[in-house]
Amino acid sequence: MTVLVVAEHDNQEIKGATLNTVTAAIALGAGDVEILVAGENCQAAADSAAAISGVSKIRMVDNALYANALAEPFAALVVSLAGDYSHIVLSHTTHGKNVAPRVAALLDIVQVSDIMEIKSPDTFVRPIYAGNALATVQASEDKLVITVRGTAFDKAELGGSAPVEAADASNDPGLSSFVGQELTRSERPELTSARIVVSGGRGMQSGDNFHLVETVADKIGAGVGASRAAVDAGYVPNDYQVGQTGKIVAPELYMAIGISGAIQHLAGMKDSKVIVAINKDEEAPIFAVADYGLVGDLFEEMPALAAELDKQGIKPR
Repeated sequence: MTVLVVAEHDNQEIKGATLNTVTAAIALGAGDVEILVAGENCQAAADSAAAISGVSKIRMVDNALYANALAEPFAALVVSLAGDYSHIVLSHTTHGKNVAPRVAALLDIVQVSDIMEIKSPDTFVRPIYAGNALATVQASEDKLVITVRGTAFDKAELGGSAPVEAADASNDPGLSSFVGQELTRSERPELTSARIVVSGGRGMQSGDNFHLVETVADKIGAGVGASRAAVDAGYVPNDYQVGQTGKIVAPELYMAIGISGAIQHLAGMKDSKVIVAINKDEEAPIFAVADYGLVGDLFEEMPALAAELDKQGIKPR
């Protein structure tokens, strides 16, 4: 048996979530682990993947068809290669959640989503009920499509030297075309890889007040997140959202500012190493999972925290 990991990359470097996924793929114990790198002018990304320890081979598909990682042609490519593998493994990210179901449907096989623990090559632990319970599931298929919750697995180490083998592109299913994209540029760390995350919720009252969160975040080199309530209210863009329907994070420190702690939000951040909450409602559910809680007005506490960071000379790391 051989396992195929579908890599996420920017045509230059492999994204961090793929390193976590490789660790899960190795833990399957199902044989060699190979990585698929598909993109345009993606040799550098393939070389980056080749340096991951525990990987036996890189299959590189360099074709303009995969330049923007559209789900339909990407899924068709994975299906064309699937015959060689017992497990097809993707990160449980936006890209993975877009591609994996299509692959499973086209192959008419089962998909096991968002796995957090591997019991055996066919038995996994995954969250249910917005993360409030864990289910152990066993699949009876000979071939499986799996998505991996990156925060549940360590990043694979570097130091490997896997060979890079060119592979052919598949036929374009012609179901989608790339029109354009609007990207948010930020010097802050990306949410899913940040060591520290500071998130704001409905308690911020408006987008104009989010500078209180951003000021503290910038002083400590943190990523900035938000609850769904804050995103739905238009305070910040969708890519800030942490939670069941947003991004799953597990930083060393998570600060929840003006966030009540709805189940859906907790599902996205409760695996953080240390959780700090500031909320004026002492009955807020967030305090049930917080390691440190401060009952107070965030409009007073956040400026005070920023001032104290300045006084202590705290610098971003």
